[in-house]
Amino acid sequence: MQDLDSVAEELYGLRPDRFTAARNARAVEARRAGDPALADRIRALRKPTLAAWTSNLLVRERREETRSLVALGEALRRADHELDGERLRDLGHRRHLVVRALAREAGQLAAEAGQPVGEDVLHEVEATLNAALTDPQAAEEWAAGRLARPLSAPVGFTAVAPAAVAERPRRRPEIPEKEKAREGKEEREAEEERQRERRARLEQARQEAAATEREAREREERHRRAQADRERAEAQLHEAERRAAALAAELREAEERRHTAAAEAREARDRAREAEREAHRARRRAEEAAGKAAQEERSSGQRAPGRPRVEHGEPRAERRLQS
Repeated sequence: MQDLDSVAEELYGLRPDRFTAARNARAVEARRAGDPALADRIRALRKPTLAAWTSNLLVRERREETRSLVALGEALRRADHELDGERLRDLGHRRHLVVRALAREAGQLAAEAGQPVGEDVLHEVEATLNAALTDPQAAEEWAAGRLARPLSAPVGFTAVAPAAVAERPRRRPEIPEKEKAREGKEEREAEEERQRERRARLEQARQEAAATEREAREREERHRRAQADRERAEAQLHEAERRAAALAAELREAEERRHTAAAEAREARDRAREAEREAHRARRRAEEAAGKAAQEERSSGQRAPGRPRVEHGEPRAERRLQS
């Protein structure tokens, strides 16, 4: 069973463009589960602005820095309550650096999450961090990581109480110069760090560009080889189709010749059988004529004129025919 706390924890970890669809889906699930009150409370959750989501992302991804900022805010409020001007100045300078660094970190996290943000959003993130530094309730809301709107610091908030500073008139004149030198050094160090980060990003971008170029050349080479293979395969296909067509024509011609030869063979066999039958019929007629002639000779005792001499009752012509 889901509850509002777990659903809110999930939804406010999503990018703003995915929030509404996921919220409505969870509300439908709660209603189907028989909890319309929970469904209404889920639908009441507000979609976070881009600045609020970026602030939430910083809290979720950088827990240690979140605790450090909350502790810094407590120290600032305690120094303000105790009217400790020097402590307030030290902490105020640290606040300035921490807020700027965390805002840049939040912007980088947003870009890595697929949602780059601009300077106006980062200013709202800085305002949220300043609010968390000066207001315990704002710090609690921010540290929960479920903001729907960015927070605002109280009007006139500077993290250094003017009254506390005024109560310390006997400052040595060299202290402001030391502070300025220290601030300048820290600013230079911060700028150097930014430069290193920019150089690192530039180098990474160059390496990615070189890798992309290599990949593009490799893909172009693979495409060229594939194109050549395709052309060879198509040429082989055309040659095979041409050969197949020629063989098919030869096969048709051979089939026609086979049919013609078969027809001629059938006709020759028919003529041979007919000639054989004619020969048999002629033989029978010859035998019948020879028998009649022999019978005539026996009955008359004379040989008919022009008839061949008969040996043992058979005409010589008949014997020659039989031989």
